[in-house]
Amino acid sequence: MLPGQTTLPDTIGRLLGFGSELSPAQDFLASFIGAALVGTLMLSMTAVAGPWAKRKITAAFTDRYAVNRVGPAGLLIIVADAVRLLSKELIVPEGVDRPAWDLAPLLLTWSALLGFAVIPMGNGIHLADPEVGLVYVFAVASIASVALVMAGYASNNKYSMLGGLRAVAQNLAYEIPLVLIAASVVLFAGTLQMSEIVSAQQVALFSIAGVTIPSWYAFVNPFAFVLFMVANLMEVGRNPFDIPEAPTEIVAGYQTEYSSVYFVLVYLGEFIHIFLGGAIVATVFLGGPGGPVLPGIAWFLVKIWAVFLFTQWARSALPRLRIDQLIQIGWKGMLVLSFANLILTAVIVGVIA
Repeated sequence: MLPGQTTLPDTIGRLLGFGSELSPAQDFLASFIGAALVGTLMLSMTAVAGPWAKRKITAAFTDRYAVNRVGPAGLLIIVADAVRLLSKELIVPEGVDRPAWDLAPLLLTWSALLGFAVIPMGNGIHLADPEVGLVYVFAVASIASVALVMAGYASNNKYSMLGGLRAVAQNLAYEIPLVLIAASVVLFAGTLQMSEIVSAQQVALFSIAGVTIPSWYAFVNPFAFVLFMVANLMEVGRNPFDIPEAPTEIVAGYQTEYSSVYFVLVYLGEFIHIFLGGAIVATVFLGGPGGPVLPGIAWFLVKIWAVFLFTQWARSALPRLRIDQLIQIGWKGMLVLSFANLILTAVIVGVIA
């Protein structure tokens, strides 16, 4: 953690009167409360995004009406959908591998929530700041691939199995470029620590007519930013990369056999991963919580909602690729371009140094 910055557990500890030095029990309690607050924030955003915002945005892009009957602007559809889905019977198909089938939805959700542990949302709103924070985020986010495979093979359904296999092929093809692009940012920042990556983007890049442009890595290296946004679309399964679900081909892929609360968890995990992807983009390329006038947490939320809007635009505007096209773009396009970006960045940093 950089000088002058505090973590959320430290702030909570002071509010609870624990003092500056927390005992192990106090640190556990403060960390638990902090994690609950961050988790509640992300789950609340997901509750708005899934049942309501997604439908409103898609309707706006496709010139249709969205939910507008239940409550003001249709907002109570969030409550209605929650009651409807959670009250449905949980149907367990015959022949499923029950432990794996039960664990997959939980693993999908928790793998995304764990990633927010090291995301800086503002000064004092940061659960932890390890020196390998960027590696940690990608490591826990990739656990979702395991969850998709578990859901696919455990469902005893050929469409689910195809969805799981597609998820593995897709993630292998695009997670490597995703990490390589992030590595180019590490070369600029000289660290894997999330707070220092954010801090490195706070200095001025240049000024135009009195307006200071910050040195966000989206401005410093726009090529890497575009590549990362494309790879992130794949990571969160949005068009043209929603191959593991592909409703017109394999019903719903890995989630075909899930209902009731399990379907809610799968759906929840999908949208939390979208916000985690937005949080990574905001932290690595858009200065994290940095911005004028507004508090840092406000800027952070604006940025991840902007990424969410982009994913929903892609979902509405771009046609789905075939699986062979997707793999070809991943291995022959994105991988080559990400290596080229990494080498070019290394040369630039070497020359500057």
